[in-house]
Amino acid sequence: MNNDTLRHPWQLVAEREISTKLRDRTFLGSTAFMLIVVLAATIIPALISGMGGKDKIAVLDDSGARIVAVADAVKGGDSYEATRTTDVASAEKLVRDGDVKAALLPGEDGFEVLGKQRVDTELQDNLREAAVNLGMEANAGRVGMTPEQLRAGTQVQERLLDPGPLPEVVAGFVNIGLALIFYITALSFGMMIAQSVVQEKESRVVEILAAAIPIRALLWGKVIGNTVLALGQIVVIAVASLIGLMVTDQADILKVIAPVAGWFVVFFVLGFVALAGLWAVAGSLATRQEDLGSTTLPGQMILMIPFFFSAFAGAEAKTVASFIPIASSMSMPGRMLTEHVPLWQPLAAIAILLVTTVLIIRLGARLYERTLLQTGRKLGYREAISLKAS
Repeated sequence: MNNDTLRHPWQLVAEREISTKLRDRTFLGSTAFMLIVVLAATIIPALISGMGGKDKIAVLDDSGARIVAVADAVKGGDSYEATRTTDVASAEKLVRDGDVKAALLPGEDGFEVLGKQRVDTELQDNLREAAVNLGMEANAGRVGMTPEQLRAGTQVQERLLDPGPLPEVVAGFVNIGLALIFYITALSFGMMIAQSVVQEKESRVVEILAAAIPIRALLWGKVIGNTVLALGQIVVIAVASLIGLMVTDQADILKVIAPVAGWFVVFFVLGFVALAGLWAVAGSLATRQEDLGSTTLPGQMILMIPFFFSAFAGAEAKTVASFIPIASSMSMPGRMLTEHVPLWQPLAAIAILLVTTVLIIRLGARLYERTLLQTGRKLGYREAISLKAS
């Protein structure tokens, strides 16, 4: 054993945690489950977007309807159909309500394609090709025209009513997916941490460890070891999501997700470290595996309530939750994918979360020291706080 290891006994605990978990079926099973969830979150939206029959395109007149018909022929038929409307305002309403895929409206030099958040690239290309073909046919009937005149009135431009970082359906799935990744990872690792502490107490191994290593080093070893494992799991999941996006031809979404991924890692680490300390305390309060149902309940509630807020609450509730510690780890990265968030907001949320994490870890370390060697009976949180340090 080298001097560096002697100076950092938490490394021994961290290495033991990592090697034990890598051989644990529960850990491997949770990783496999997370892979399935993230693949579903990337593949299902693509499947949904490809269902539902023909895409409806709102038009104002016969010229627009002809372009849609030609675009449908370009696509191979049975893909697009024109929906007549009376004016631009009506077309905008149809687009905003989701009743049509897009609208083809008269523009300054031809037509413009109107979308809500984005216009499918293939749809826009097909409409542009149809407009060019029909325009050239009409212009070719005239004599003595230049190539520029021949193509006049065939430009198709894009205009979005409510541009966002991601398509609405995809953003919803990704938002829930990020929150679910944090929730399941923190919950599964948290229960494993608590169970590990109880097992060591039941087998009296903790007394041997505490005689050789400071109790706080035991805590830090468990927290750091499981944090490394959790981040490794996230990397594996990220690779799986990348594969899912590439398979479903959604690689352009990576341009939006990539900048947010770094923020997610920061929020994840801070939130996970704080919760890991609490889970370790939950294990130290128990004396048997059966006690974990009550000692881990506060940790489960701290995770469950923010998850439902970040995944299903309205915009205002999500904004508030994105500044609340722990909840911000699930809410803020999702907001950054679904709306334009000013830079100061994630920075402020990180600062609040960092302060909270430090306070929780300090409190958790004190409770862990006071309760880890208490093996006679299960302790409550109030009793643990009132205990004097040994």
